[in-house]
Amino acid sequence: MASIKDLQIILLLSGKRKSGKDYISAKLTGLLNDTCTLIRISGPLKKKYADINNLNYEELLTDNGYKETYRKQMIIWSDEIRKTDPGYFCKVACEEAIPKKIWIVSDIRRKTDINWFQSNYGKMVKKVRIIADDDVRKQRGWKFTKGVDDAESECDLDDYNDWDLIISNNNSSDFENGIGKILTLINESIQG
Repeated sequence: MASIKDLQIILLLSGKRKSGKDYISAKLTGLLNDTCTLIRISGPLKKKYADINNLNYEELLTDNGYKETYRKQMIIWSDEIRKTDPGYFCKVACEEAIPKKIWIVSDIRRKTDINWFQSNYGKMVKKVRIIADDDVRKQRGWKFTKGVDDAESECDLDDYNDWDLIISNNNSSDFENGIGKILTLINESIQG
């Protein structure tokens, strides 16, 4: 794993597709500058899947139709790996992480993800759920896809209730308010 000597907080962000996880992650990364690093569990997952299937890894990282073409197959494939090692992709993502004071994990999707981080990093872990109304998500390009939006990768945390913070992200006011709440959570955790 990456050195955790200076690590003080790991912020786990979770939410449905098109809830704004990546947008919020990018804003936080910009505001926190050199004190944080962005970790994507899906990064090593997409890299390995691209290598195995001779796909364009860079395109799988984007928010476009290319990724959507392979999303369902990636979910099925990654679920098979998680059956034998539930924390596999979390571990690989952390091993590749740049050592910083704050880690922002932008794509927590399963209880096993949360359990892995809590087992390995304990009280440094803070969990944030980002919610957005379905109508808003549709405006952002979300369309229900059978086998994706009803799969464990989208639904496993629907009944999870142990969040440190739940923020709404339906509009710019919600967004700014949510960023403020997250920054407060980070500051309190570091000072606490």
